[in-house]
Amino acid sequence: MNGLVGKRVVITGGTSGIGAATAQRFRAEGCEVLILARRPGPDVIQCDVSDRDAVQAAFDRVGDLDVLIANAGISYRSPALEITEDHWDTVVGTNLDGAFWTAQAAARRMLLGRGGVILFTASTNALVGYRYYADYNATKAGLVALAKSLALEWAPTVRVNAVCPGYVLTPMQESEYSAEMLAAVNERIPLGRHATPEELAGLFAYLASDEAAYFTGAAIVMDGGETAGSIVSGPGGPGA
Repeated sequence: MNGLVGKRVVITGGTSGIGAATAQRFRAEGCEVLILARRPGPDVIQCDVSDRDAVQAAFDRVGDLDVLIANAGISYRSPALEITEDHWDTVVGTNLDGAFWTAQAAARRMLLGRGGVILFTASTNALVGYRYYADYNATKAGLVALAKSLALEWAPTVRVNAVCPGYVLTPMQESEYSAEMLAAVNERIPLGRHATPEELAGLFAYLASDEAAYFTGAAIVMDGGETAGSIVSGPGGPGA
């Protein structure tokens, strides 16, 4: 991708799934990659992104950066009536608070320097309703609105976008769905399968590159056609 070589990239939640694949892709593009995550590992700065003070300390160690991928996220499959206060606070704290605190810390440096790109990992759950993920869905919808708002505030120096994946075959997905559930989901997706983390990583690389220089304030969907249709686009079409 044009304009990525030598860029300094920070990825939250970059130790597994989409985050790990994205870290690998940016390294392949010639970037320096730093990961913010709770668990230790190579090139990892340990940080609970829901803790604003911890985020500030982590970015003091990071210094200047060109790209932030705010990817850290968690979910619990649970009926809405069974969501506990602890689960709600944990999901909102990681998925929404953490994205904002990291974006704020990154933008403070980008706006004083040569600019940059901030990308949020949202979800198709931000755009349509899904059962059993009320807390998760609310945070992902919040990320889309947040990306649009920050894109307006920080233009033209910083570009801000939200990526909205559909079903991606990650360890988090496999832990919540049985093989039968995964197969049932695939039957509903026009392309007949889950996305791979590497496919999402390619989209992040593109959006961070100079080739996507006119993208800001957007919610980019990558879902194999899952949200392209509705009840009116069934076999018979409208009125059938």
